[in-house]
Amino acid sequence: MNILLLEDDIELSSEIVSFLKNREIQCDFIFEGNSFIEAFKKKTYQMAILDINVPGINGLEVCKQIREIDKKVPVLFLTAMDDISEKVTAFNFGADDYITKPFNFEELFIRINALIRRSKSHDHKSNELLIVDDLTIDKDNFIVKRNGQVVEITPKEFQLLVLLVEANGRVLPKPYIASKLWEEHVHTNQNTIEVYVNLLRNKIDKEHENKLIHTKIGFGYFLKSNK
Repeated sequence: MNILLLEDDIELSSEIVSFLKNREIQCDFIFEGNSFIEAFKKKTYQMAILDINVPGINGLEVCKQIREIDKKVPVLFLTAMDDISEKVTAFNFGADDYITKPFNFEELFIRINALIRRSKSHDHKSNELLIVDDLTIDKDNFIVKRNGQVVEITPKEFQLLVLLVEANGRVLPKPYIASKLWEEHVHTNQNTIEVYVNLLRNKIDKEHENKLIHTKIGFGYFLKSNK
């Protein structure tokens, strides 16, 4: 497994590289955003780990450009920026996960493995089309359409949407959603789930009178046509 790390703290970068090497994971690190994109284009990486405040273009812009190059590669943010607005922007630009510093190295390892496993599992899924009202989901090609128009969503948003659709209108509690979108034992607070649901609503429902994603207050979320 090859990972590309964007981190301008050289000491921390060396610690992460050494930690992952001991777990048989190859990790290259770059301290500047523009150079990161160039390196990402030249070599195949199974994952990207990004800090936000780095020289050159920042990690958020790097994430956005990564998604223009590769829509499927897992992207994990590892940053001291813990403001919710930063998290929303990261997820909106295509992030799959977000860890704030200071962090636990073992948790980082767990989350890396979780993202890689989910990425590999998607590669082996058979072609399947899910349909709810005017919403269609091509699970094999990661294509979402609403009323015939393609909806650009991130890999994690795609997982959440499929989870809601396959529930066939059942209410899914936040802990259940977290257990399905993240590996067991990985802590995910309810705020993170709310961020993903709101991002998905803005892309799936905002421009349409018939809202599909609903909240049952105190219980969770469900997807169902009102028609």
